[in-house]
Amino acid sequence: MSSLSERLARIVKGDVATDTETLQKYSRDTSIFAREPQAVVFPRTADDVSAVVRYANDARVRGENVSIAARSAGTDMTGGPLTNSIALVFTKYMNKILELDASHVRAEPGIYYRDLEKETLKKTGRIIPSYPASRELCALGGMVSNNSGGELTLRYGKTNKYVQSLDVVLSDGTQTTLRPLLPEELADKEAEHTLEGTIYRDIHALIEAHRDEIVAARPSVTKNSAGYALWNVVNDEKKTFDLSQLVVGSQGTLAIVTNATLGMEKLKEHRAMLVIFLSDIGILPEIVRRILTFEPESFESYDDQTFKLAVRFAPQIVRHFGLVQMVKLAFAFIPEAWLVLTGGVPKLVLMAEFAEDSAEDAMEKAKQARAALSGLHLRTKIARSETQSEKYWTIRRESFALLRKNLKGLYAAPFIDDLVVHPDDYPRFLPELDALLADHKFIYTIAGHVGDGNFHIIPLENMADPDARAEILDLMPKVYALVAKYKGSITGEHNDGIIRTPYLPIMYGEKMCALFAEIKNIFDPLGILNPGKKVGGTIEDIQRSMITHV
Repeated sequence: MSSLSERLARIVKGDVATDTETLQKYSRDTSIFAREPQAVVFPRTADDVSAVVRYANDARVRGENVSIAARSAGTDMTGGPLTNSIALVFTKYMNKILELDASHVRAEPGIYYRDLEKETLKKTGRIIPSYPASRELCALGGMVSNNSGGELTLRYGKTNKYVQSLDVVLSDGTQTTLRPLLPEELADKEAEHTLEGTIYRDIHALIEAHRDEIVAARPSVTKNSAGYALWNVVNDEKKTFDLSQLVVGSQGTLAIVTNATLGMEKLKEHRAMLVIFLSDIGILPEIVRRILTFEPESFESYDDQTFKLAVRFAPQIVRHFGLVQMVKLAFAFIPEAWLVLTGGVPKLVLMAEFAEDSAEDAMEKAKQARAALSGLHLRTKIARSETQSEKYWTIRRESFALLRKNLKGLYAAPFIDDLVVHPDDYPRFLPELDALLADHKFIYTIAGHVGDGNFHIIPLENMADPDARAEILDLMPKVYALVAKYKGSITGEHNDGIIRTPYLPIMYGEKMCALFAEIKNIFDPLGILNPGKKVGGTIEDIQRSMITHV
């Protein structure tokens, strides 16, 4: 009997690998998990993807436990692309721009965002602004699969806002395009005697039957990647029905994206930053309200732990850059080092960056925002040069990664890494969160998108220590229950994957999670597409897949 790799090699034009080095490489992402695939397929075309899906479908019918996890760059923090079966990796071959003009870009899932942005900027002056913090490492497929967002989401929105259509392979191997359909087009689709026709009929019926429940379950915070976005399918204003909005953020559990068409934005060219050193988080909601009236392009934050660590590791941070930039940053860090030495460490550092068509207009916005805070008796500073601004961005973006490199034996463990609450709840939520974290021994920092209530907490853990792994399982449900108490989201950008799927009922309740399971079954009745993510994942899955060494 032929091996799995031999059977797959016969049906695809791309490559199939089962060597130890390749299997180990694709057994990890940036999460706390490891799952070694049985085979890694590098498809060349959508036809290859269809062939692999049909193979898995037929194998399931025969009773074999075969499934597929699609993967792009592997920067996922949830274990989303990990599998013990077939890993379908797009970055090797399916990494091209297929169309590009001022209105849209159509590209394959394996293209790295950095390469995509370089081309769109050069040829149109526009970008997809929903890139995540891993913009230099991530690929388009992951951005679509996780419905990514980042520092520009406050002004420009998440990836789903830009998706115009998706070419996908359904769970029976059918290739189709998902896009907004008008009522007559939807009726034509529903009349088809195919899996695609069944999907349209059944999803439409489910949404109509549970419309009130779906509307009530929609998170009211500004960001959410938890569960399936049923509330985005029907656009009452445009009278459209759009299944691409359900596939965005679904982590490859409903269909496999083979190319995506997205709109873009032209960003303002000039920026000025207002920096706020905050000691009393009680007035944070008022600060956020006042700043947002001036429409900042981004509104970021980092906490006192990050601040102290940035000063502690300032030599390593500046060494991370070239000589000229290193000297500039070294001098730029002097005021912050002095602030620490004199005991004036702020509880939070807030960075509001304003982008306009001219440097004068950007600076004027920053000055107006500063003036609007005058009655709150805050320490503020306007970064008057790119170097001054870059210092704060460096702390926000780089300090934790450099901290991880300088504390040996500890691993950045994302498990409560993407919380979203309403800014008005900061004075109550943050102290309660601090109290929960105070009961645990790990080192952590809190950074985030303070303008839209999104906080990233990534503790450093010794994953070889059973107590550390137990600590993760103890803390997660407590933090997620706290988020649910304040009507927030347990993930704004990073999605569910292995790490959060078992905890979705805390946020949504059992009835809504049952609807998610129905959605999964309609799209993928044999369960071959990335099983255990979004639906059906268990705490035992977390336990068995946790890494025990770095």
